[in-house]
Amino acid sequence: MLLNKKISIWYFIREIKTQILYMGIFAVSIGLLDLLPWFRKISLPLNIPALLGTAVSLLLAFRTSQSYERWWEARTVWGAIVNDSRTLMRLVIQFFPAGEDKIIKEFAERQIIWTYALGESLRRQPFSDRVQNYLNEHQIKAANIPNALLDAHSQQLKETASSKGLTDFQQMQLNDMITRLCDSMGKCERLKNTVFPRSYSILLHTLIYVFAAILPFGLDDAQLAVEIIITFLIPVMFLAIEKTSIIMQDPFENGPVDTPVTSLAQTIEINIKQMTGDQNVPAKKDNSLYYEM
Repeated sequence: MLLNKKISIWYFIREIKTQILYMGIFAVSIGLLDLLPWFRKISLPLNIPALLGTAVSLLLAFRTSQSYERWWEARTVWGAIVNDSRTLMRLVIQFFPAGEDKIIKEFAERQIIWTYALGESLRRQPFSDRVQNYLNEHQIKAANIPNALLDAHSQQLKETASSKGLTDFQQMQLNDMITRLCDSMGKCERLKNTVFPRSYSILLHTLIYVFAAILPFGLDDAQLAVEIIITFLIPVMFLAIEKTSIIMQDPFENGPVDTPVTSLAQTIEINIKQMTGDQNVPAKKDNSLYYEM
């Protein structure tokens, strides 16, 4: 995600360059055809394209609203992951007796790896060397690696709870935090795997192109240049709004408006290492890049 910077206009133009090209060719073609006598006879009341344009606007408003809700939900879920990761480590440090630094550091390292692994799996990227090395070292193999790491949390808690003198209430609190992390992971997977209905996009595209096709016949033929410009600009604006919603609808696509999962994982790592007294606290990386490659 692009933080504290502006998204380059060229990035956005590249996303809709094909539609801009097609709409430009169409606008010029319909303007030239309008010079022919037969096309001059075709005239529509401006109310008709205006009515269709209103319908397109309402559908675009709904589409953009739904996409933004998905994006905001993803950011909210990852905010909860940050808070729950801190709370989990705070409870581990508080409940395990003094001198159990090894167990605390194991929980800390596993939780840090979990946050990176979750972000990379949501983006469907190969695991980074750091995550892969941890998985190889601890012989963790599963179809869902983040879930396997949470299982390792639970397994270690089960093995050490009685021997280290944890009460049932303390064990329940730790299990509750692991459950909360699992719930957040499930919410992220739901957002990633639930696609926006394709039929809605097809309908919206069809209406935009129909609007572009009938708009010139509702305009004054006396001003050819103005007719071409209007025929080009208004449909392109509709297409640009739709593309904005498409970009936002998948918050884990590794793009400029993506949920900054790597940045948040870095924040969690810094917080956990400071809480556990680890001297090897990494510096926060520059977030001026659009997205992680």
